[in-house]
Amino acid sequence: MDHSILLSLVHLDDISESHSLVGRNLLQAQKACPVSFEFENYTIITSQCKGPNYPAGPCCKAFKEFACPFVDELNDISNICSETMFSYITLIGNYTADLFGSICVEGKDGLDCSEFLPPEPDDTTSGAGATHNTHQLLVFTTSFLVPLLSML
Repeated sequence: MDHSILLSLVHLDDISESHSLVGRNLLQAQKACPVSFEFENYTIITSQCKGPNYPAGPCCKAFKEFACPFVDELNDISNICSETMFSYITLIGNYTADLFGSICVEGKDGLDCSEFLPPEPDDTTSGAGATHNTHQLLVFTTSFLVPLLSML
């Protein structure tokens, strides 16, 4: 299973592409999030990611430590977990909506969560040997979609 976080921020120059994505998402009802993010402890983020400079190293490590255990729920685009989690992070930490998306960049496959998840057992019984499994968390932030919708 691939576990990654991808902080995807919508930019104004991508408005035509995001418009079609928004249209599809609006027509699809999303499920409630099975994680109660309102009751999670955000201290790991708020204690390590402090302004005014918000250093990428401590902020991104804290973000991944918090978010990576929820990788499957956050990557499920049929629910509202990603939106809910980012709403609480922004509210509780008083961060800007794009902070983590702008400073936490590791590559096109997202943020590596392997450090924060238990190791997966090797499957050497299949004869093919163990396969390398990256842990990436794909988190699509929608904080920019609300202002975009009002512009359309």
